[in-house]
Amino acid sequence: MKSPNKFTVLLSVFALAGALLTGCNSNNKANSSSSASPSAPASEASSSASASPSASPSADANQPVDGGNLVISSFSDVVNLNPIYIQDTASQETANFILSYLYDLDRHGSVVADPWSLAAELPTISSDGLTYTVKLRPEAKWSDGQPVTADDLIFTIQTAINKDAGSPLISTLDKIEKMTKVDDHTVDIKLKSVYAPFLYSLHLQLAPSHVLKDVPVKDLVKNPYGADIAKTVTNGPWKWTEWQKGQYLTFEADPNYWGSVKPHIQKLTYKIYADQNTEIQAILKGEADLTSAVPLPLLDTVKANKNLNVILAPGPQYEYLGFNFKDDNFPDKWSPFKGQKTRQAIAYALNRQGMVDNILKGTGALMNAPFLPGSWADPGDEAVNYSYDPEKAKALLAEDGWKAGKDGILEKDGHKFSFELQYNAGNSRREQVAAVIQQNLKDVGIEVTPKAIDFSAWVEQNLTPGKYPAILMGWSLSTPDPDAESIFSSKYFPPAGQNQGWYKNEKLDDLWVKGYSTVDQSERAAIYKEVGKEISTDLPYVFLYQYGLPEAVSTKVQYAEDDKPEPTIAYGYFYHIINWWVK
Repeated sequence: MKSPNKFTVLLSVFALAGALLTGCNSNNKANSSSSASPSAPASEASSSASASPSASPSADANQPVDGGNLVISSFSDVVNLNPIYIQDTASQETANFILSYLYDLDRHGSVVADPWSLAAELPTISSDGLTYTVKLRPEAKWSDGQPVTADDLIFTIQTAINKDAGSPLISTLDKIEKMTKVDDHTVDIKLKSVYAPFLYSLHLQLAPSHVLKDVPVKDLVKNPYGADIAKTVTNGPWKWTEWQKGQYLTFEADPNYWGSVKPHIQKLTYKIYADQNTEIQAILKGEADLTSAVPLPLLDTVKANKNLNVILAPGPQYEYLGFNFKDDNFPDKWSPFKGQKTRQAIAYALNRQGMVDNILKGTGALMNAPFLPGSWADPGDEAVNYSYDPEKAKALLAEDGWKAGKDGILEKDGHKFSFELQYNAGNSRREQVAAVIQQNLKDVGIEVTPKAIDFSAWVEQNLTPGKYPAILMGWSLSTPDPDAESIFSSKYFPPAGQNQGWYKNEKLDDLWVKGYSTVDQSERAAIYKEVGKEISTDLPYVFLYQYGLPEAVSTKVQYAEDDKPEPTIAYGYFYHIINWWVK
């Protein structure tokens, strides 16, 4: 199959925009079906928002075999494999091959101590819920032969909560008051106050204290650990053997791996393609064995290939149009997004249901708040639903002081309503959605310039420091807990946090704290309903939709039923990969 040329792509995008403009439904509400994340178990995930998944590969009648090479495709290179700094999908996926977690998560989102976890057992929690005692496996070792110890756990956490480090882990670990080293493999962690999701905070990978302890914290982000193979010691089933930037990474099974369960697959190749089209061509030709993001326009083509199996279910991902509220991030030093009515107008101007129907092909559901539909924290009708209503959008813009200029573009206080919308290059879904956003907002007098940027450069230069006008971005809810303080609280502005749009809402700042300061789920649910109402009214983002990522797996990849991929959870595309094998 030939790749479509640019002219064909442009025609498709314009035709799609037209379909979205005419195919709206002004009364759509967020789908209320259950989802595996953030809070409902994976087994409760509804199929009403997704295409029926194809049969997954079944285990071979024979025993697993050792050896072989599994080629995994991606259109994004990694940024850094230092676990203190990882915040992008490509880096996390590859880090999972070479770094073990302190605690793992099972198929239902529960925290567990697996045979490959660094912790020997689940933590002991004091009666007041403030002290967690963690015991490490004495046999766990780094690839240089040094033991994994309490010093590594303490170093990782102390570094992550140091604001000079600029770690994205800070928001889940800064509730810690102190840590006490009981012995070489035991640590007592005492919290300042009750933090309901803390068990999930311990689902983390460790950095080696013996390698990094003498590096000044401010210099750690630039340290070669995580970027230079020769200087990156690891403790996972595979060891990092090669990185040709922009091309591929390779990982070999570590013959000295400490775990009682050893990996069957000898070599993993993480191959990087220019975009999703070339990536899928490689999958169809058998040059790659697995991709976790089949573009929906090509889904039927992939399904028709007898050498591939496709797995698709509603995922824990949502997409959003994110605003930046910091004036310095605009050419004229003035953010146009500060008016609440303006943000609401943008929400009404976008045909979100059309995006679900025409771009996602029905494999998604509308979202109005950062909690997936059907979870215990879902605010339901408490969250404001923005139907597609361009006339209402125009009225709100007028109420907020915007007036059409001579060229038809809205103006206010001498500033044109014109902004750049950034997204990652090579993502066909976002390319289409960006084109629709551009057309929808043009219809109400707002000028949007979509800009695709290489993902690695985008993370380092724009996302981490919060330097952009607006972004089209996805967020993966990696644990079942609904706490999202790290994204929306003014405590976590860049670079020491993930509130990349510099959003501030004091009421929400307080609600996030209330939401995690009790372990009573009914009390928390009531608080998150209030969060849903406030956040969907004030709109730091326009929440677009929940979506699933179709995973294509070669039939040569084998696994037992208990180890099959689980796309309803953020970490599920390589679920229990240590137990997989290849023919």
